[in-house]
Amino acid sequence: MDVRAHWRGRDRYTVFDTSYGDGTRARALQEAWRTDPQQPARLHIVALANDLLPGFHRVPQIDPRLTLTLLAGPLETALAQLSAQPDYVRLDGVQGAGFARSLARIAAAGAQLEAEDLDAEQRAALQAQGFVFNGETNQAVFASRKPRLPVPPVPERRAIVVGAGLAGAAACASLCARGWQVTLVERHPEPAMEASGNLAGIFMPLLSRDDNIPTRLTRAAYLYALRAWRQLGGIGAAIEGQACGVLQLARDARHAEVSRSIAQEAHYPPEFARWLERPEAEALLGLPAPSGGWLFPQGGWARPGSVCQVMLDACGGRLVRRFGVGSITLEREREEWLVRGEDGQVVARAPTVVLANGAGARSLAQSRELPLSALRGQVTHLASDSVPALPLVLCREAYLTPAAGGITCAGATYDLDGDPQLRASSHLENIERLRGLVSDPAAAEGAPLAGRVGFRCVAPDRLPLVGHLPDFAAAGATERLRDVPRHPGLHALLGYASRGLIWAPLAAELLAAQLEGEPLPLEMALVDALDPARFVLRARRSPRGPQSAE
Repeated sequence: MDVRAHWRGRDRYTVFDTSYGDGTRARALQEAWRTDPQQPARLHIVALANDLLPGFHRVPQIDPRLTLTLLAGPLETALAQLSAQPDYVRLDGVQGAGFARSLARIAAAGAQLEAEDLDAEQRAALQAQGFVFNGETNQAVFASRKPRLPVPPVPERRAIVVGAGLAGAAACASLCARGWQVTLVERHPEPAMEASGNLAGIFMPLLSRDDNIPTRLTRAAYLYALRAWRQLGGIGAAIEGQACGVLQLARDARHAEVSRSIAQEAHYPPEFARWLERPEAEALLGLPAPSGGWLFPQGGWARPGSVCQVMLDACGGRLVRRFGVGSITLEREREEWLVRGEDGQVVARAPTVVLANGAGARSLAQSRELPLSALRGQVTHLASDSVPALPLVLCREAYLTPAAGGITCAGATYDLDGDPQLRASSHLENIERLRGLVSDPAAAEGAPLAGRVGFRCVAPDRLPLVGHLPDFAAAGATERLRDVPRHPGLHALLGYASRGLIWAPLAAELLAAQLEGEPLPLEMALVDALDPARFVLRARRSPRGPQSAE
């Protein structure tokens, strides 16, 4: 079957393969695409892959017109969670026939299918779902009369991104890589001047015994961020920081027992996570670790501002910066959004707007009903000679970074007030936690105290808001996410809490994929869990309406 003849004349083309193997087939397909003068503008490859952590894995490509998404899990489970419309399907080594219905649910009209081998039951199941075979061959065309989801139109690639922190910078990078013209609007004179302005942010995964939604999201985001940062030049090179590893100490003996169970059941690859008993943890750390801890060898710390900078630099000439505009308002005029500054003048206009301004979204009429809160976080900066030298990031209820530039960072507090000033009481709280981490009641005694205050944007469920912004006023008695009315062209990247460093790249990739009609880089269960419209449904179920995180 000639894939190239099938894809010619299309703007985008999606291939689904049930066996990625060593990647040979995917690379050959990419090479055929590159050398075809009648290639589609964009090629998306989605494939099942072994030897990966469970879930979806978006693998960044040098050519932004290509996407590669690897799915780790059973075929039927992956198909049920996949948001894509394959134009070509290759079946290799599939078992049973239960996959046929799920495949037919997502296959594009006229999709081609090719199989290595099919038994009679599999062939009959595919035929029952609308696949028409070419004689006795294992080649077929999807000709179901069931209604297909409409193919999203090619968007007008002009957008405004509001907010130049991690969320906004990642949004600019993902959109500009896809050929969008982006105007970045920021109320401050420079990027990363609020929560993204800390000296150090920690990157590490999250573990849980039930592999719940926050765990799965954070794992996917962490792995994607590691790949994306390597492509941008790497931690410790283009990005200021250290991929030195993170040791998360167990809180107590009970927590250690739960962690051992997770380690035994999950069988994590050692490069992702290793449980260390007390002797091994103490030998690595050089300090007491009474109950052991989790080692994340690929984790570490990075200065968020430097991450913002490399992402913005990657945008090149497609990015226009409008900084120092102060407070803004949004208004819709015909098919465009207008951003007005404090003086009422139009700062930018475009069909698409992405709100990536954290708790600042609460000041805009279109997003003020989102239940977002700003949690105060004070970080303490200490001279490196006032605390034990660390070979890696150490954390438990708080964190302590290795020294960089003679400074180590300890923190951060979680306060329910809006005080932007440094407080002695918050420094003392950070130092008490630091002393518990290093098992030294005299650590940082008499040390000069400095630091920084930032405000995390947090939703009630502690998950980010990624996607098309709901229109609360028009929602009525809506009961399903897909039926929630949305503000046309208005989208959100908000609520990153303490995990903006790793959530930002994947969240931006998800939103860009939604805007472009690409295969999504996350399971639909996670996509729905991040949908900003989830709060519309919760408000309908609660007589008190949206609830604040405070």
